[in-house]
Amino acid sequence: MIKATNVSRRYGDFVAVEDASFAIGHGQIVGLLGHNGAGKTTIMKMITGYLEPSSGVIEVDGNNVENQAETVQSCIGYLPESLPVYPEMTVVDYLVYCAQMRGIDSSNIDQQVKNVIDKTQLHEKALNPIATLSRGYKQRVGVAQALIHNPKILILDEPTNGLDPQQTRAMRDLIRELAKTTTVILSTHIMQEVDALCDRVIILENGKIAVDESLANLRISDKIQLVSDINPAELASHLDNHRIDILEEEERNHYQIKLNNGDNAEDLCAHIAETLIQNGHKVYSLNPIQRDLELVFRNSHQEKELNDAA
Repeated sequence: MIKATNVSRRYGDFVAVEDASFAIGHGQIVGLLGHNGAGKTTIMKMITGYLEPSSGVIEVDGNNVENQAETVQSCIGYLPESLPVYPEMTVVDYLVYCAQMRGIDSSNIDQQVKNVIDKTQLHEKALNPIATLSRGYKQRVGVAQALIHNPKILILDEPTNGLDPQQTRAMRDLIRELAKTTTVILSTHIMQEVDALCDRVIILENGKIAVDESLANLRISDKIQLVSDINPAELASHLDNHRIDILEEEERNHYQIKLNNGDNAEDLCAHIAETLIQNGHKVYSLNPIQRDLELVFRNSHQEKELNDAA
């Protein structure tokens, strides 16, 4: 649905995005993760056609963003980090105005405004001036305007920025619901946001893509945790054929087993359980260890800094 090929964006000598390539399919929830200034907003603006790449190509549904910007923008809903609104307008009046700007037929506008108010749960604030709304409700208005033309793709720049915990939970629930029918790309610098919402993450560092992977794969580590009544020496003898490292933990009978390249964690767990039980040992717990996503984020940042220094 979205394909970026060797995309860069420069401002004079400053490179905001450098040689970025990625593809996003239908129905995905993709998080653009990175520190402030990493290039997240620039990529979003280039996808929406509000900013032209200095080099490279972006296609949305097979349409080139530079040459067919109007077609591309018709299938994208965009919530910028700072949404320009008319604060004196009521919510309904503002959404009617957005529908008119999007070229929606006048006979369909009332129904479409009702639809997005329903989706974003703005009923009780529909007749209120936007200036009187809380930050959380203003963000809902922003999502509503992004949905007004039934886009296939929804792009959200820092959608929970400035929200309190309750408003953040409500916004995340709304995004999950919208993602059932829409491809969602959201920008954030908060790993918990990605962990709560996304099935894939693209991590940006200084304008370059450092990581592009599904969250399921990112969580996979190269270690297994075992709790058993077996002693270390006997455990090592049973697993000698696998030539793997066994790290005894501080707590008695708790082990971390390091996999070799090519080992499948689930297959190895099954083999260990079968071997220990056949030899009369008890297995209290045996699971692949999941990596902490916050640690993945920090490591990608450190690796990028080392590569840049090399």
